[in-house]
Amino acid sequence: MARAARAPYEPEPLGLPVARDAVARMLGCDASQIAITASTSEAYSFLFKLLCDPGDNVLTPTPSYPLLEHLAAMEMVELRHFPLEFHRRWEIDPSRIAFDDRTRAIIVVNPNNPTGSFVTPGEQQAIARLGLPIISDEVFLDYPHDGSGMTFEGAYALGGLSKSAGLPHYKAGWIRVPDGDAIAALELIADNFLSVATPVQVALPEILGIAPRIREAIVERVRTNLAAAKRIVGGAAQLLPVEGGWSAVIRMPRTMTDEEFALDALERHDVAVHPGYFFDFDRDGYFVVSLLTPCEVFADGLSRILAP
Repeated sequence: MARAARAPYEPEPLGLPVARDAVARMLGCDASQIAITASTSEAYSFLFKLLCDPGDNVLTPTPSYPLLEHLAAMEMVELRHFPLEFHRRWEIDPSRIAFDDRTRAIIVVNPNNPTGSFVTPGEQQAIARLGLPIISDEVFLDYPHDGSGMTFEGAYALGGLSKSAGLPHYKAGWIRVPDGDAIAALELIADNFLSVATPVQVALPEILGIAPRIREAIVERVRTNLAAAKRIVGGAAQLLPVEGGWSAVIRMPRTMTDEEFALDALERHDVAVHPGYFFDFDRDGYFVVSLLTPCEVFADGLSRILAP
């Protein structure tokens, strides 16, 4: 970053060639398919501008990360939801994905946040047959626990340093764009912002070079905490399957609302958890824990709130 800070300012709407080349090598695609953004949030904003007019709608799964609601609202786009169904794992049933003539795209999060479920090859094929543009948020794709996931070919695939290198403050993300017409339109959109800092773009090849070591450290912590959760959670509580990502969902008997449970954990045990309704679970009885928590703190906190 110190060396890169001396680089001259040469604005390129889709990103400097050195940055696009580095991401393309990592993803195994052509650099002409890559657009560099300041974050995944900005990538969503650009794609909503590209694909939608005000009043159009975009489909997204529930439960899922709540930020999408705000990003869509700021573009005057309506989010409509289709359910993830829990059987032995969280699944997408394409027959329950409803859309109309104002639907412009479908979003999948692969693996999902917070459920940790990958979009399986069969689900990908079924979604592709719907004929809608697909936005595949793949920021957690590098963090599998049970098997491995696969990128969604033919989709607008999103990633970024926030998760792939554990560096959210470096502010760099990317979109793998499926066709040439879209990349040309994104160039026009991005040219109005030019929001990605030059130093992080120039440094990106070296940053991506050290990213695997950072991911290894994150994976070690996340898997240690997931193993602890499997030991600690029992009795009336149930740890739901986690295929990938940084979060775990725990199901509890519905003796109180999710908000009451979260407040009780905070006030009586000094432990912070996310109530399920933050992620649009359709009923009470769920809470979400971060697997990034320092391991000793994670085990202690989970033991406190689940003690008989």
